[in-house]
Amino acid sequence: MTLRPLFQRSLLAIALGAGLAGPVQAAERELLNSSYDIARELFSAINPEFIAHWQESQGEEVAVSQSHGGSSAQARAIMQGLRADVVTYNQVTDVQVLADEGLVAEEWQQAFDNNASPYYSTTAFLVRKDNPKGIESWDDLAREDVRLVFPNPKTSGNGRYTYLAAWGFADQHFDGDEEQIRDFMRTFLRNVTVFDTGGRGATTSFIERGLGDVLISFESEVNNIRGEYGSDDYEVIVPPISILAEFPVAVVEPNAERNGTLDLAQAYVEYLYSEEAQRTLAGFNYRVHHEAVVEEFADLFPETELLRVEDIFGGWDQAMETHFGSGGLLDQLQRR
Repeated sequence: MTLRPLFQRSLLAIALGAGLAGPVQAAERELLNSSYDIARELFSAINPEFIAHWQESQGEEVAVSQSHGGSSAQARAIMQGLRADVVTYNQVTDVQVLADEGLVAEEWQQAFDNNASPYYSTTAFLVRKDNPKGIESWDDLAREDVRLVFPNPKTSGNGRYTYLAAWGFADQHFDGDEEQIRDFMRTFLRNVTVFDTGGRGATTSFIERGLGDVLISFESEVNNIRGEYGSDDYEVIVPPISILAEFPVAVVEPNAERNGTLDLAQAYVEYLYSEEAQRTLAGFNYRVHHEAVVEEFADLFPETELLRVEDIFGGWDQAMETHFGSGGLLDQLQRR
């Protein structure tokens, strides 16, 4: 199946949104989805579809608005008063912190299928035309002649997935030898040209500023970038070993109850599991669970061994404390 470039999908979403402008303005109920930085175009496409679905099934005109940024920053904004009804994030810990504050159900991962992750991705590489540095896997990223761009793991879930994927590769490659793993990671981190705070900043550095040889990001994002900026100018490399990147979702029940949107919020999250939404997600290069859609888009997603954070690092809480906390392994590895 051939995908349309990202800008074409964005134009379609804008057109759909414009077509719904009258009813949306008249809607009595509005849902706010708090989401991660690089999901703007995705939900610009999904929201009009959900609005049409709700209108057809319930006979009610509703509106859906978005709040985007780093998912950790979005979670903090909710704790500080942002009245989001649902969250669609790219890291489990950013939903869990809301659960710890009583803003999301304690058992939120059991509330929806697949650990409340209706879609998922992995970490992949975007390289320039003809792959001039011959990048194939993580070991190539530790060569002296290769320069990298990816978001700062201190500020970006995207960046944390990249760091953990590289560590997981090294752990397997060096058969768990801690000294060799750390040596690899020191070189890997030293090869980073710039640490932007989020995924969009990293894209700008690589595409518009021309920095680095490899942009590391979610597979979905690098494919979307290639579609938008020119499939002839960039190539996507999915390494044979990478990491499972789940995209967790939850209803912010206290807010939804106060906003009078609890049923709407529940339906919105459930809709992300529908065949229609799963097809839209796959069209934006996300891996999905719906069997028919998986089969339909199978040729777009290369096989890769997906490491789980729980298996390699003991879970996100342990990974955050050991690697990303103040004075943790990331800080130690970056010391000169």
